[in-house]
Amino acid sequence: MKKLRILFQGDSITDAGRDKRNYFDLSKAGYPKFAAEHIRADFPDVEFEFINLGISGNRSGQLFDRSTADIIDIQPDVVSIMIGINDIWHRYKKTGAVPTTDAQFELNYRCLLTEIRKRTNAKIMIISPYLLDCDDKQPMRSDLDRLIPIVESLAKEFADVYMPTDALFAKVLPDQPEPLYYSADGVHPNPNGAAFIGEKYAEYIKPLLETL
Repeated sequence: MKKLRILFQGDSITDAGRDKRNYFDLSKAGYPKFAAEHIRADFPDVEFEFINLGISGNRSGQLFDRSTADIIDIQPDVVSIMIGINDIWHRYKKTGAVPTTDAQFELNYRCLLTEIRKRTNAKIMIISPYLLDCDDKQPMRSDLDRLIPIVESLAKEFADVYMPTDALFAKVLPDQPEPLYYSADGVHPNPNGAAFIGEKYAEYIKPLLETL
């Protein structure tokens, strides 16, 4: 039986309260759990090893700093990355942390992707950050609208799969029963939002997995 190792990387959206003592734990309600369920159903003859190493609060620089231990040493067949919303959010939080500029975000992400390409044979799936309807997050929208083209450009250069999460949510939001249907705070998905991301993840990665 064919075996494939898929690594989920990112911030709290990927972390989703997972048990950090067990990197096979995908959390009970995060998008990795839903994605894994769909992928296993789509490929019953493949033995998958799913690993979640997302860490809540991470920005692009922190993900790069831990890339050797948490990506390179894992040597996944596929690594998916969703990062960026904290790079924006910290511009608006009074934490004392040095804000990440757009240029620094691009450099952090480029260095991360370069290391993955150079030091692994992993296929790369890039998942765009997103922002949903929530009044107190609206000032962040212009920042995200600048960041997404950076992510798209890096995806064209480095990724085997690109998932435009923000655009995918924009298509379905008008048909939902209420504005907070997918997330209470505009960033962290509730079970509806996590299920949606997981379903789309499996849909977007399926053509790639069929080639492995």
